[in-house]
Amino acid sequence: MRTGIWLMGARGSVAVTALAGATALRARLVEATGCVTELPELRSPALPAWSDLVLGGHDVVTLPVLKKAEALAAAGVLPGRLVTALADELVRAEHDLRPLPAAATQAETAERIRADLRDFRDRHDLERVVVVNVATTEPVTAPHPAHESLAALEDALRQEGTVLPASALAAYAAFRAGCSFVDFTPSTGARLPALAELAAREELPYAGNDGKTGETLVKSVLAPMFALRHLRVTSWSGLNLLGGGDGANLADPGANAAKVASKQRVLGDALGYVPEGTSRIDYVAEIGDFKTAWDLITFSGFLGTGMRMEFTWHGCDSALAAPLVLDLARLTAAAHHAGHAGPLPQLGFFFKDPLGDGPSALAEQWATLAGFVAGLTR
Repeated sequence: MRTGIWLMGARGSVAVTALAGATALRARLVEATGCVTELPELRSPALPAWSDLVLGGHDVVTLPVLKKAEALAAAGVLPGRLVTALADELVRAEHDLRPLPAAATQAETAERIRADLRDFRDRHDLERVVVVNVATTEPVTAPHPAHESLAALEDALRQEGTVLPASALAAYAAFRAGCSFVDFTPSTGARLPALAELAAREELPYAGNDGKTGETLVKSVLAPMFALRHLRVTSWSGLNLLGGGDGANLADPGANAAKVASKQRVLGDALGYVPEGTSRIDYVAEIGDFKTAWDLITFSGFLGTGMRMEFTWHGCDSALAAPLVLDLARLTAAAHHAGHAGPLPQLGFFFKDPLGDGPSALAEQWATLAGFVAGLTR
């Protein structure tokens, strides 16, 4: 099943790591470590093969992919030998990257995005295209009356001014082009009634939000442990230190607030209550694309005895996120092929703030995902 992956934010760290990784997997230069769709429980002929994937995308920056890959190699994110081996492929990837369009109205901008998606699909003879948002995190979107219905939205988009944030405009254009959509960020994406209406009309699946790659991944394992042992968590606070472009973007208070809200949902869902404390994200330019999270948990047990737990997580954001981007594209394309439409809560395993009302504990999310994949048909 020839499948396109169109990355919004295609010249960023996560996107270029995903692009280099997909190219290396296609050439059988690396193992698929980190790609959960290669585990026995999820390996399925219903998923597009690595050799079937074609990547393209939009971005507002113009840095060549090879230059970005070389910078990631210098920072220890990508192996330098791999970038050297893939240099010609990374240069050729430029043919499928486009500057993010801009026009007088958002309707015209969306039409230009839609045209790029259709051109990409036609040039490569693709059966499916999945649009994946890996662009920078947006502040929480202010409500707008046009968000409530598709007719009102399309009328408003034809007027001057901003009706949709960039992530939601990308989802709108994707649905108009017949493409499914995945939001790997905590941005608005497809989470508006008007866009849900459009996806239903076009019979398209979508998934999100905010990829679960570090501290929240650990929370989704530990929080159910406390609940199952009937231990009362009295506080849970985390400090996240992050560099790179994502960290710089999260220095903006609006984007930071959106990210923090996404990170905290798992505790309330898993514990049944929200303990004292919060997650804090600080930008530290020196650590680049790597991140460190430190969490302090206080809890009480039998007879009210107070106890505590601490953990530290050191990870490379792009290397953790990129394989999940590829997994999600494969799964969403297969879901589209199998006739699924609307939100995909079955993919909650991958997200901090997943769509729908699925389970929040990682083990339960895994079981839901495995059952979903088993039911997909080629």
